[in-house]
Amino acid sequence: MKRSILFACLLVTGLLQAQVTFNPDDLHTIAKAEQDAHAGKLTPVSPASTNNYDVNWYRCLWNIDPAIREISGNITTQFTPSGAGLDSLAFDLSDSLTVDSVAYHSHAGSWLHNKNLLSIHFPSTIPYGTIDSVSVFYHGVPPANGFGSFDTATHNGTPILWTLSEPYGSSDWWPCKNSLTDKADSVDIFIRTPSAYKAASNGMLISEAGNKQHMVCHWKHRYPIATYLVCLAVTNYARYSDKVPFGSDTLNVVNYVYPEDSASAAAQTGIIVPMIQLFDSLFGVYPFQREKYGHAQFGWGGGMEHQTMTFVASFGFELLAHELAHQWFGDKVTCGSWVDIWLNEGFATYLSGLCYEFLAPVYWERFREVRVKSITAYPGGTVYCTDTTNVARLFDGRLSYAKGAMILHQLRWICGDSAFFAGLNNYLHDPAVSYGFARTENLKSHLESSFGQDLTWYFDDWFTGEGYPTYHVDWSQKNDTVAFTVNQTQSLPSVSFYEMVIPVQFKNATRDTIIRFSNTFSGQFFTVAIPFPVDSVIFDPEYQLISGNNTTNAVEEHGWRPNLQVFPNPASRLVTFSFRNASANDVGNLNIYDRSGRLTAEIPIQAGDNEINVNTGNYSPGLYFYLLRVQGLQYSGKFVVVRQ
Repeated sequence: MKRSILFACLLVTGLLQAQVTFNPDDLHTIAKAEQDAHAGKLTPVSPASTNNYDVNWYRCLWNIDPAIREISGNITTQFTPSGAGLDSLAFDLSDSLTVDSVAYHSHAGSWLHNKNLLSIHFPSTIPYGTIDSVSVFYHGVPPANGFGSFDTATHNGTPILWTLSEPYGSSDWWPCKNSLTDKADSVDIFIRTPSAYKAASNGMLISEAGNKQHMVCHWKHRYPIATYLVCLAVTNYARYSDKVPFGSDTLNVVNYVYPEDSASAAAQTGIIVPMIQLFDSLFGVYPFQREKYGHAQFGWGGGMEHQTMTFVASFGFELLAHELAHQWFGDKVTCGSWVDIWLNEGFATYLSGLCYEFLAPVYWERFREVRVKSITAYPGGTVYCTDTTNVARLFDGRLSYAKGAMILHQLRWICGDSAFFAGLNNYLHDPAVSYGFARTENLKSHLESSFGQDLTWYFDDWFTGEGYPTYHVDWSQKNDTVAFTVNQTQSLPSVSFYEMVIPVQFKNATRDTIIRFSNTFSGQFFTVAIPFPVDSVIFDPEYQLISGNNTTNAVEEHGWRPNLQVFPNPASRLVTFSFRNASANDVGNLNIYDRSGRLTAEIPIQAGDNEINVNTGNYSPGLYFYLLRVQGLQYSGKFVVVRQ
């Protein structure tokens, strides 16, 4: 079935390309809007007092009038003690809200609300593994945190209210457990509003019942859900559906849009159908297939991937693709720490690129080019986000989004399509993370298993390491053989050399070919048979790699090349650097560095030397880097010291 769905996607490519345009600023707009939307909601992880229980179910009843920025209601939480017996538990809840009462087993409960924490004390200890519940009744005006988690506006003169809680804004408007370690197994959401309005939320709409004054909407969601993905939006929505066929099954895509925009929205949201079919063919069935997918228009720029109900300000191709992608990467599998936010945003960015690749391929190379140029516009930056207190860094469009996406593309480039997509599917379906939380190590492990090789070298250099490489290629042709040398410099010294499979194009006015080479050190010398005269060589012509300011240069003829060999590798007591064909004029030096970048040896190369032996008996086990300089050229690489 998956092949037929993908084939069906490809059949509509020509039609879509006539409808789709590529705006190089789209990702910047998406990332900046999300960065702004999350500002003011980045608070420390819940204290230990919220980590002694697991949430099974929330029953949420909210009273909402979009003309008034306030909330009241009650939340029943079903929970299970996760450690020893439980005599109290805590919810995250803003001090701006007022707790009216707490009910436990139909009796008034004992509680204390202070420092954005609601602590509830039980009359007796609840044994480990016992399912229990407690209800909190509350009201108030949620705090205005700049770009708030609970906000109001108007459209065409009509009030609208919406929530946007990522990363820790949920507790601004309801008592809950803000966590990247615990998902509620299910939620029931009841929203009571004036009868002129409709309410959009997670899961399936079970009922809409009321009278002339008020309407109560019941939404039921029966999949695990992270707290920040629980949502509501209320206004005078117009509602229509798009249908996504899957063989004998159909997914309902429910759209809640402003009445004044319903005609234009209906003309745009249909693009979601081939997108969902494409992602299904690549990553498995839509994760919440038993319920629905949906869009709700709201008053903030960009979008937010609320589970089964994405909030969007508009209906552009890349925005719809980006937020849809989160249903697999971000909602089904959620980053287990904000340091790994790229597992959400890098994937969503890359999957929007896959929509160009398969549905509008004329823009696929341009998508990569814009991402690479964005990444290399500045010298620094790592995808691994060490400062999770800085919302600008956390949702940095250049690093978490663009570089995260190109990290994935390079992994696909290295592993090949079969191993890459197999690894991603195994990651998504791994019981340890599926409908739960994941870290980068989980993804790395699955890619290594499908690829059959260790990828530590890649993640150390490209994911954890900062910056990017610049390549310079000197080349010449003799008869049908092209000889060339690849030298590399780095934008920052945090990485001494970026190993990579590099693409090089050889061409003339009528013929060309692109060949891949494994580049393991700077100054590496290659020869390749090219059966036509070459008048130009281009490094990475299709923007497959993260690199910048690359150059190529035709030379008359290649001179001395060291044909460097390093052995044994790993080494225990002695490592030999052999550079054959050295002439009597060759002088230089060999430097060796430990993993921290500390110089451990500096060895001069004398005229005529062609072999240097380094005693590693006193070296600590681990990874070392070498840099060989001869005749103004430099050659770098790695070796490992082990103990027998």
